[in-house]
Amino acid sequence: MSQGVILFPSIHFAIRAEKLMKEKGISYKLIPVPRPLSSDCGVCLRIPWEKKEEVLGILAQSAVKVDGAHPL
Repeated sequence: MSQGVILFPSIHFAIRAEKLMKEKGISYKLIPVPRPLSSDCGVCLRIPWEKKEEVLGILAQSAVKVDGAHPL
């Protein structure tokens, strides 16, 4: 199963995203942003990559700002 990361502009959005994933029962983990990627936040949400569209939809519906989504 391939993984990917969702980047956020601040820790506030990362924590909100974590809460939403927990509520929806989607597998996730907050991790430090990988070196090749940059983010003002410093942490990102690692998710199963096949769930990317579902996760981005949930975040958009909840007004969680996203800086980008990248496969690992």
